[in-house]
Amino acid sequence: MESTATLLAGVVFGSIGLGYLLYGKRQDHLVAWVCGLVLMGYSYFFEDPYVLVGIGVTLMLIPRFVRL
Repeated sequence: MESTATLLAGVVFGSIGLGYLLYGKRQDHLVAWVCGLVLMGYSYFFEDPYVLVGIGVTLMLIPRFVRL
């Protein structure tokens, strides 16, 4: 049974992930593309809203600090 917070976090981070995916594809930025892909799918594997937010924020910060 999913809570409202879990569903909301999944939608928010999935939408941000789509933005990262499109940005990574257009700018040829592999790290942003991979993080966008993971952001769109990781919410299917975790149910705790705090874990979802923690992983989501971490994945959002990775392209900022990792350049390939």
